[in-house]
Amino acid sequence: MSTETCNDAALTIGTHTLKSRLIVGTGKYANYALMGESLERSGADCITVAIRRERLIDADGNNLLDFIDTDRYTLLPNTAGCFNADDAVRVARLGREILLGLENPGADWVKLEVLSDTKTLLPDPVATIEATERLVADGFQVLCYSSDDPVIARRLKEAGATSVMPAGSPIGSGQGVLNPNNIRICLEYLKDGDPDYPVIVDAGVGSASDVSIAMELGVDGVLLNTGIAHAADPLRMADAMRLGTESGRLSYLAGRIPKKLYATASSPDEGLITAKPR
Repeated sequence: MSTETCNDAALTIGTHTLKSRLIVGTGKYANYALMGESLERSGADCITVAIRRERLIDADGNNLLDFIDTDRYTLLPNTAGCFNADDAVRVARLGREILLGLENPGADWVKLEVLSDTKTLLPDPVATIEATERLVADGFQVLCYSSDDPVIARRLKEAGATSVMPAGSPIGSGQGVLNPNNIRICLEYLKDGDPDYPVIVDAGVGSASDVSIAMELGVDGVLLNTGIAHAADPLRMADAMRLGTESGRLSYLAGRIPKKLYATASSPDEGLITAKPR
């Protein structure tokens, strides 16, 4: 889908401009070849890599980077697996050095995750705010994984986050957007006086309809990984997630009809055929 087709602008996040509003991850695939083809089918031009968790070399000796065209994709390093601000800052800096070596434009940004525990993988709000402030001071454009708490979302923006990324539901759960009203309030708080501020739903989507629902709320994009990587057919799911993102965005731009309690006839009442009076 071209930007001309939907009369829509490209997605701008800080100094980065993306053609696709779908950002996908590289983890959890059965093999790197499947990952590479799934990334291509998704239509994404930005992919995120877990610097701490990702093994660049697999058991068969294959290098992850051999299956990613770093000239085609903007890489978004992430700090998945970090449970305190110190570790998150350290991993973000490591990611920057790796991408500088690859001469990839994603070296100056980071997807920040500071998790509270291994069971829920929910973000630690206090540590996330601390890490955001430190990384912003260090020159990073910070994309913050957050809960769907609107107050925390606003605090992260105030801390300097380039984008706040509220979770639709817990990471990898596939539950979709559990609390659309909270996402709506996050959008209201974050875009108040700043309508172009990018808000991206991150985590929890499991199907194309989940992605469409998120996009119809008015978010600027969706980031996902497990929904494609653990699908029964990742290639088909990559196609579906791409189309779900596009259809949800188009639907949001088109503007849905208001919901009503009672029916409204689709055809006009004027000119109805009636029986002649006897």
